[in-house]
Amino acid sequence: EAGGAALGRAADKLFSLSGLFAVRKPKGPTSAAVLNLLKERLLAEAGVQTKGNKRNQVLKIGHGGTLDSAATGVLVVGIGKGTKMLGTMLAGSKKYTAIGMLGKATDTLDATGKVTEEKPYDQVTKGDLENVLQKFTGDIMQVPPLYSALKKDGERLSTLMKRGEAVEAKPARPVRVYSLSLQHFQPPLFTLDVECGGGFYVRSLVNDIGKELSTCASVQELTRTKQGPFTLEEHALHEDKWTIDEIAQSLEHCTALLLGEPARKKLKTEHPGETAVVCE
Repeated sequence: EAGGAALGRAADKLFSLSGLFAVRKPKGPTSAAVLNLLKERLLAEAGVQTKGNKRNQVLKIGHGGTLDSAATGVLVVGIGKGTKMLGTMLAGSKKYTAIGMLGKATDTLDATGKVTEEKPYDQVTKGDLENVLQKFTGDIMQVPPLYSALKKDGERLSTLMKRGEAVEAKPARPVRVYSLSLQHFQPPLFTLDVECGGGFYVRSLVNDIGKELSTCASVQELTRTKQGPFTLEEHALHEDKWTIDEIAQSLEHCTALLLGEPARKKLKTEHPGETAVVCE
């Protein structure tokens, strides 16, 4: 009976959780798969049976912006009423560290895709790369990748591409880059730090940099180091801390964080098709 009472308390605590926190997304699974695993863990810990149980449907959980399956880093999660706050995460600033490779282009613009082009890159110097970065800082126009979570007729472009259907590139759209710097250059690899606004694709940036340097380039590794006030080092919970108590503590800590977050001006153009993902 004591065990049952403890489980009851755990379930009550789980369903009372509300707000935003961050988890560390590993390389491999999609952002949606990470969310499903998190939800399964929490419901199992609370002893909530998921089959035919209505309580499963009242655990509202969602994430504030997809990370590519090959990418790692900060994934902001909303739970309870926090799911309504996820929209602000989409529009807010994000920081990434990206390792790009010169001389190779792929259909996905990253290391997971098929190589579509190879070009020499020996002529590219560190100075060339640093000069080119200035062209991609500030308010710029960017064409989103064909392999992306953007939708056409209700289906993701990436799903259509994998089925072999013809997909037209979305038109270029305004995006904002707050800062862009070169951290390392060891040809063919280069490492960038990027801080950008909503709707920005680092894969498109690296692809465009390659073209600008009269060669080609693709992303080898991508890590989101910050989203809004949430940083990878300080706030993102490792998988072994996906527990009710750890998340409750994190929510308390993050409430104070969000109150101190400066508002970033949104670009006038909204990006339809990018929504916070909420599952109930």
